[in-house]
Amino acid sequence: MRLILGIDVGSTTCKYVLTNQEGQVLDKAYERHNTKQAEKVLEFLRSLEEKGFTPGRDRVYITGSGGGFIGELIGARFVQEVVAVSTAVERLHPEVRFVSEIGGEDMKTVFIKEQEGKKNRQVFMQNVCAGGTGTFIEKCARKLGISSERLSQMGYEGYTLHRVSAKCGIFAEADVNSLVKAGVPTEEIMASLFEAVVYQNLAQLTKGNTPLPKVLLLGGPNLFFKGLQEAWRYHLRRLWKERGVGDFSREQIEDLVIVPENSLFYAALGCVFTALEEEGGLYVGKERLRWWVEEGQHEQKLKEGKAGLVSSADELQSFKRSYSYVVQNKVVPKRASRVVIGCDFGSTTAKAVCIDEEKNIVFSCYSLSKGNPIEDAKDLFRQIREYLGDGEVLSLGVTGYGKDLLKDVLGADVAIVETVAHATAGLHFFPDADCICDVGGVDVKIMLLRQGSVVDFRLNSQCSSGNGAFLQGVAERFGIPLSELADRAFSAKAMPNFTMGCGVFLQSDIVNQQRKGWQAEEILAGLCYVLPLNVWVYAGNINNLSQVGKKFILQGGTHRNLAVVKAQIDFIKSKVPDAEIYVHPYSGEAGAIGAALVALEHHQKHKRTRFRGFEAVEGLTYRATTSKETVCHWCPVNCQRSFIDVYLGEGKGRPWSKVPLQEGWVRLIVNNACPKGLVEDESELKAIKEQMERVKNEFPNISYFVQKEAFRTRQKVH
Repeated sequence: MRLILGIDVGSTTCKYVLTNQEGQVLDKAYERHNTKQAEKVLEFLRSLEEKGFTPGRDRVYITGSGGGFIGELIGARFVQEVVAVSTAVERLHPEVRFVSEIGGEDMKTVFIKEQEGKKNRQVFMQNVCAGGTGTFIEKCARKLGISSERLSQMGYEGYTLHRVSAKCGIFAEADVNSLVKAGVPTEEIMASLFEAVVYQNLAQLTKGNTPLPKVLLLGGPNLFFKGLQEAWRYHLRRLWKERGVGDFSREQIEDLVIVPENSLFYAALGCVFTALEEEGGLYVGKERLRWWVEEGQHEQKLKEGKAGLVSSADELQSFKRSYSYVVQNKVVPKRASRVVIGCDFGSTTAKAVCIDEEKNIVFSCYSLSKGNPIEDAKDLFRQIREYLGDGEVLSLGVTGYGKDLLKDVLGADVAIVETVAHATAGLHFFPDADCICDVGGVDVKIMLLRQGSVVDFRLNSQCSSGNGAFLQGVAERFGIPLSELADRAFSAKAMPNFTMGCGVFLQSDIVNQQRKGWQAEEILAGLCYVLPLNVWVYAGNINNLSQVGKKFILQGGTHRNLAVVKAQIDFIKSKVPDAEIYVHPYSGEAGAIGAALVALEHHQKHKRTRFRGFEAVEGLTYRATTSKETVCHWCPVNCQRSFIDVYLGEGKGRPWSKVPLQEGWVRLIVNNACPKGLVEDESELKAIKEQMERVKNEFPNISYFVQKEAFRTRQKVH
């Protein structure tokens, strides 16, 4: 009996379907390849040959982003992916007129129109940016601490929705960060992501065409994410009503928007159906593919790429001996009864350090972001309280993304701008530094110094290339723990060439390198290698490092990765051969250390603190509201603000507000794009103006009064 094999080599997974000559499915599989596309296909073929799939007799057709090259090695006939999917849809669902397939790193929509008895296909694809794809959704879910099981069951209907960009994965990350800082519940954030993905499909990938029923949803995200299915049905029902297609009930929509159980295999099934209609694709066996995996790809990589981050084991050992303190240095708790606290509320973690009055670091702790800055603060102060016991807090300083939100809530004495906090921490350990380079989770800060003062700084917070979150996201996608990233990168004997610049293009470049056979550790090494270019040239716009100085300090959590440190040192030395390069001994805690040092100065000057105390922080009561009543209407942007109301006992309340606030509560307004958004509406603006007038009358501007009188025109007396 002759067999037919259809293989789909996607950007994140490999699938196959094995059938007989009648198209009856005998076997199928769906597995992640973790960038090892050729290895996974070879594994499939070994298993299939054991089950009876025979070279020289059976046929194989292949599709997908990595299918073309692999197909040549095994004798497969290549089928373009859209053709394969469309063929399966027309065979299994002849009544379908619109298809949306969302994969790991690409999206496509297919319009099927019938004219004069013939069906025509119109296809629109997005495969340059991973925004709106399965990888994009999973990455955001990981950031929010949502497990795969919980993600699959999270819904869309009934939740307050917020603006999230799905067109660009990087902008979407920034939007999610803003929502996290605002204390928006994770359920609302994920519902907003589902909304954004569907909106992206309907607004961008339909090009103004109207999807007509029936609709078929394919691909892993459409199959596995309940909320995404709900969002599709909601928007299609609304769209069809608006455009006169029909006013369908919820029950009718269930029948008109189909999610088949085997939606993962439609491209592979399309290969089989194509094979049933033509000849070709005689399977030649797995030997050439085995040769490529074991030998050929390594030879090709050495021709196309460059040598690894280290040239020998001796070089690696020498480097690790010099910089082992980067990963070994940890704050060892020391007894102290009086401490100054510094907190750094970042986008992915919250960190705190305690210092004594002699500036010694006596304790540190951190907390992964739980999606709510107040809960993050509670977690930190629980750890500090456990350490300090009955000790005294002399002063509190805060920095990071959450500083403005939490300053009054915690009773902080100082709220320090991040660049100042990080510069203070760097200069504390290296007072003669010429440059401090801080690479954090989602931004890059370069501070240029002269005689211990910051004379210029460069900040990049709009693009994720060159920062820790980008590297971490790629490692997670490959299933590599963050703790193993450096060793895996060092193990690469060769690495691909990546282009400096936008993270979107880097994401696309990663997919292209996977297709060429580059594996996870080699890709990570290449990304570490290009990171300094993104930091200094792309983000910092510094093309001549020799003008910066000779003493460079590297800090920020990303520099706890020794592979990044090695790439940074090599890059800086190539530009400034006699450069002195040091890594901050507590690089991940630098922001918190800087906040603590500034707070200590405040204590030495004022000898008092506003800190509310551990009991007050633990007992904080708050509620977050994001609804149509919180939308800002001062300009056409209409920012979807969030009101975070905290009970502090001393608040005046806002009984006049559209979202009334009782006495004793304080309102914090976040997610506003400009200062106008800090004012709720006209009634509050009127109250502010009246207050300003009272202050002006009580404390007149004497210089203005004198100026007015001095230049007042006086009438001549005749």
